[in-house]
Amino acid sequence: MKVLGIITEYNPMHKGHVYHLNESKRITGSDYVVCVMSGNFIQRGEPAIINKWARAKCALLSGVDLVIELPLVFAMSSAEYFAFGAVKLLDSLNVVDCISFGSESGELKYIETISEILVNEPSEFKEILKSCITAGYSFPSAREKALKKYITEVLRKDIPDSIVSTPNNILGIEYMKALKKLNSTIRPYTIKRLNNQYNTPHLTGEISSATAIRNYIFSGKNLYTTEVKNSLPETSYKILIDEYESGRAPLSSANFDLIMLSNLRRMKLSDIAKLPYVVEGLEYKIKECAENCGTIQELISSIKSRRYTATRIQRILYHSLTGLTSQELNTFMENGGPQYIRVLGFNDKGRNLLSAIREKCTLPLVTKTADLKKSNNILAARMLEIEATATDTYVLGYANSLWRKAGQEYTQNVIRV
Repeated sequence: MKVLGIITEYNPMHKGHVYHLNESKRITGSDYVVCVMSGNFIQRGEPAIINKWARAKCALLSGVDLVIELPLVFAMSSAEYFAFGAVKLLDSLNVVDCISFGSESGELKYIETISEILVNEPSEFKEILKSCITAGYSFPSAREKALKKYITEVLRKDIPDSIVSTPNNILGIEYMKALKKLNSTIRPYTIKRLNNQYNTPHLTGEISSATAIRNYIFSGKNLYTTEVKNSLPETSYKILIDEYESGRAPLSSANFDLIMLSNLRRMKLSDIAKLPYVVEGLEYKIKECAENCGTIQELISSIKSRRYTATRIQRILYHSLTGLTSQELNTFMENGGPQYIRVLGFNDKGRNLLSAIREKCTLPLVTKTADLKKSNNILAARMLEIEATATDTYVLGYANSLWRKAGQEYTQNVIRV
């Protein structure tokens, strides 16, 4: 039995994702596929276009055997924490042999080189990084510049610029880092992305980026157009339409404008200061802009700067709705990351795989969240509580008020295909 692990958002699941899934199975020769998937809010600090149970069903109908959830604590976090949380879950299953991720480079050698630097942190690199941060760059930009300078000037090696500047390469580096830190035996593979970059804003035929598909949908275009239908697998398109006709999709930040602004205007400065990624008095800027802006996008544009990227601001804003604090995030990381393995869905093969996982996994395996809610594991219960708060907020974005009831984290059944 050979098991492949993949880390995804499927926001939404498109034909490029299906290509990656099928090609990963082919090159690894795997018999089973486990997918670690973000929940209702994604890594960039945005609501998912359709809810996590619908996206889990898309995955299962496209060839994934088991879908487990990346807790919101890690799913809506920096690339480093996102990757660590996801890899830790795969490693904790104790059945995963290999991991495959998409990258712009399609080569492991450069990703391997950079991950080694970041894990070992040579003194020369740390000095270069410190000088870049002092110069006023955001941490991602400072690290990118420091890596390029260290590799070219200290190691005297050539490396493509895109390795440290494109989003999937960056995540690949973080996956490799996490594998090294965990001393994991999981073997990494990477597959080159097809046709377009992660954030290509326009549809590019049948293989279009998730960003392009979302942009097209949120530009006011009809969901029933050929352009949308051709960009998605038939099963994903049908699920998207079902969610739309049920009044549960598509969701974007615009659905949360009033909730967000109302919450921030009521929050105390001291509470904003406790949110993850808030430093150096940023709470004052957030509070001031919340008083003077009318939408989330206007708010983000007013706060962001060279030091504080739009993505970082987005994560801060949505964490103001989840209740997660910076101290809690640090506590979760200090205690090993994810506190449980939460199953979102499985098929017949996945059911068999779950039997093996139950015998070998090193974290609690959760199929009924109500049981975990009553757990004596305080950290696990709190992690789930944050997840439940996020879902209670997410459903308020639905057009159909009948689906906005709280507590769905505890009442929604595991998806079985």
